[in-house]
Amino acid sequence: MTANRITVHDVAPRDGLQIEARFVPTEDKIRLIDALSRTGLAKIEATSFTSPKAIPNLRDAEEVMRGIERVAGVGYVVLVPNEKGAERALACGVDEINLVLSASDSHGLANLRMTAEQSLERFTNILGITKGSEVFVNASISTAFGCPFEGNVPFKRVLSITERLLALGVQGITLCDTTGMANPRQVADLCRETLNRWPWLPLTLHVHDTRGMGLANTLAAWQNGVTRFDAALGGLGGCPYAPGASGNVCSEDLVHMFAQMGVETGVDLERLVAAAEMLPAMIGHEVPGQVIKAGTSNRRYPLPAGLR
Repeated sequence: MTANRITVHDVAPRDGLQIEARFVPTEDKIRLIDALSRTGLAKIEATSFTSPKAIPNLRDAEEVMRGIERVAGVGYVVLVPNEKGAERALACGVDEINLVLSASDSHGLANLRMTAEQSLERFTNILGITKGSEVFVNASISTAFGCPFEGNVPFKRVLSITERLLALGVQGITLCDTTGMANPRQVADLCRETLNRWPWLPLTLHVHDTRGMGLANTLAAWQNGVTRFDAALGGLGGCPYAPGASGNVCSEDLVHMFAQMGVETGVDLERLVAAAEMLPAMIGHEVPGQVIKAGTSNRRYPLPAGLR
């Protein structure tokens, strides 16, 4: 049974800006997040508390988190790779931390220098640091739908990792199509199986549009019970360790699709598009989103002069 309301989490300030060719100034990041905060998004992944050497584009994580104007009802999420990152995040009063591991060991070693088993061991220590705080802990399983190095990732491996994460005390799970390899049937099957096993689980889908199937995969997940979706303003993003991977499914395109279907998102599409219009000047190039170029499907045009 499909829900008539979904929540949208924008990851552009972290997933999008981390791989841009140039550093986006701190004040521009703050301006972008503040604009997103006023659109009705449920969550915004604002930055990553990782090593500045690893991701220099996000070296201003503390300044960003302390500079944004927080809006009631919006969850401010940060990616945390290790214990030090968790301590930094808690010191900034974040609402949620997102842990990341790869279902594929090959991708995990390339991206994180860790296998899934090693990531799970580290998560134990991170969860110890967050214990007693009110911060929500989510874990994102990268390459849940396929690995660019190994190919197919069995569902049973993804489900096993999910089970172990929940046993550790992780509260939410995100299934990630890191490389844009997923297809709608595959997404439907894994999402349905996951929710059949853990119907209470806050399950999020995170897809990339590498092969043009981002919205189709989102729709397949919604048709099988998923109501939480990651997306990136303008369609920004991409994994530096996923050869050929392009950006995330576009936030304004996703909101537009569901709005046209009569599904409530809580997002003001006009404000979201206005935020997306800030991006080209900020990052120095055009963005791949479609609604920002074509307008919504409600747009009407005058007839050619000869037909009036």
